[in-house]
Amino acid sequence: MELLKAVENYIPYNEQEKQDRIEILRRLRSGEELFSRDNSSAHITVSGWVVSHDRTKVLMAYHNIYNSWSWLGGHADGERNLLSVAGKEIKEETGLESFAPVTDDIFSLEILTVDGHVKKGHYVSSHLHLNFTFLFEADPDQPIRCKPDENSRVGWFGTEEAVDASDEPWIRDRIYRKLNDRMKEFFS
Repeated sequence: MELLKAVENYIPYNEQEKQDRIEILRRLRSGEELFSRDNSSAHITVSGWVVSHDRTKVLMAYHNIYNSWSWLGGHADGERNLLSVAGKEIKEETGLESFAPVTDDIFSLEILTVDGHVKKGHYVSSHLHLNFTFLFEADPDQPIRCKPDENSRVGWFGTEEAVDASDEPWIRDRIYRKLNDRMKEFFS
């Protein structure tokens, strides 16, 4: 399904998603190139909320730029199949070999602010990530490893511990808690 149609059909979970959906739709309809980092003001990213089959654990990585435990994900970089991008990022960032989407549908959407930072020796200006989150399941007994150029550790946390592990208050309180709450409702 085309992304514009998927976002048009998406039912926001809360007020944050309702407002962010309006802006994402506006940008998608504007015709601006959002699938590439060449758009330095805003571009599309994806995240994976990877949970254990019993939904008691979440897989997180300690992100080098943000110095915080974080969900998994990355930039679309021209790719339009966002579920596929999320899967690729999960595998790259954790070494996880076996995992599967719980659903092919967008699980969550959010606009994330990214402060200016240095990446690979170059300054990246502050910008927006128009982020689409997908829900995945995996077995926590599988081997995992970090990706040193992006993260320094990877580990499984209890669902509440995953939220508390983040040092980014807005992400922790507005996004990770939402993902856990939404997951509980999704499976009830």
